[in-house]
Amino acid sequence: MSSLLLWPLLLTLLTMEPSGAALVRVELRRAHLQQGIPNPLRAWAESTEPSRLGPPPKGDNPFLVPLSKFMNVQYFGEIGLGTPPQNFSVVFDTGSSNLWVPSKRCHFFSVPCWFHHRYDPKASSSFRPNGTKFAIQYGTGRLSGILSEDKLNIGGISNASVTFGEALWEPSLVFAFASFDGIFGLGFPTLAVDRVPPPLDVLVEQGLLEKPIFSFYLNRDFAGADGGELVLGGADPAHYIPPLTFVPVTVPAYWQIHMERVKVGTGLTLCAQGCAAIVDTGTSLITGPSEEIRALHRAIGGLPWLAGEHFILCSKIPTLPPVSFLLGGVWFNLTAQDYVIQISQGGFRFCLSGFHALDMPPPAGPLWILGDVFLGAYVAVFDRGSTSSGARVGLARARVPEAEPGGGGTAQAQFSD
Repeated sequence: MSSLLLWPLLLTLLTMEPSGAALVRVELRRAHLQQGIPNPLRAWAESTEPSRLGPPPKGDNPFLVPLSKFMNVQYFGEIGLGTPPQNFSVVFDTGSSNLWVPSKRCHFFSVPCWFHHRYDPKASSSFRPNGTKFAIQYGTGRLSGILSEDKLNIGGISNASVTFGEALWEPSLVFAFASFDGIFGLGFPTLAVDRVPPPLDVLVEQGLLEKPIFSFYLNRDFAGADGGELVLGGADPAHYIPPLTFVPVTVPAYWQIHMERVKVGTGLTLCAQGCAAIVDTGTSLITGPSEEIRALHRAIGGLPWLAGEHFILCSKIPTLPPVSFLLGGVWFNLTAQDYVIQISQGGFRFCLSGFHALDMPPPAGPLWILGDVFLGAYVAVFDRGSTSSGARVGLARARVPEAEPGGGGTAQAQFSD
């Protein structure tokens, strides 16, 4: 299931640190639409050169790894593989557990290879062959290739020895149009294809990261290039308004939790008997069972468009009802400004619903997926737990960047068992 539908491509689907521990940061930046391109898919054909990874900061200062976003529905950032590092834009995806990038050795007719940066084993002095074949099936695409071993650089962490996939064959054109090169899985080891240790586990096992904890802050403001930040090893309280509400993970594969209820304004209740939900950074929208999403769209005035999407009259945004999710006994509210995707291009304004129907059959479903539309409003802390405590997800309202001068410093949230 790990990647799902995106608009128009959906990929997917605290025991915290001592005061002196450093956070590893991945900054987000925005990818802009090309002028005069009405179809967002066409804009993805342009890949941008990843920014170079800088030297690690000194002392206890946090490490930075740039991330990007595309139209507030696609977030990605840079990593380095090899010696010297070859840089790639990757989606940091909590709905899968493998790391892969396109290969210099890819099949000639694998179109996505020609639009993206490709890993060249001959250009790396630290490359080690593995040769095991792998294949991954996503909800909107598939790929296959071979496993290799090399050094990973991320956010100032360097020389982590990882096993990753070199994609040799990407028959799905959705990857050709994507703004990113590959995928960096942040799910549980259970999801990993061929039992490859997930990169997060590797960082912890090799002593490069103290705790298997990370957090996402996604900047939904369309102005500027800043897309937010991925923090490895903890969370930055400058990103959210306390307190964090922690919800236990019910299925340690995807980051699956129990959701008690969903309300649309005061007149419609969904997930009335409770339901499963997945917190997924690799899914752009919020998805749910088709019958319930149809009822939601009727309540917010969503008008059917292409490929199951719905558009919203932009003038109606101030009057639309909130959509609220009951998680861990706390209501998490989304206003229309949160759940309507607003696109401005060439003086034309277009508004799309951030909800999409997706029926997951048993035993995995039915379920909801809380993707980037939800995570733009709420910072999520993903805590894998320990032998004495289970995995959990912490949620708190994201701070508005303009209202928080001096944010993004080295402050760290402290958590207890």
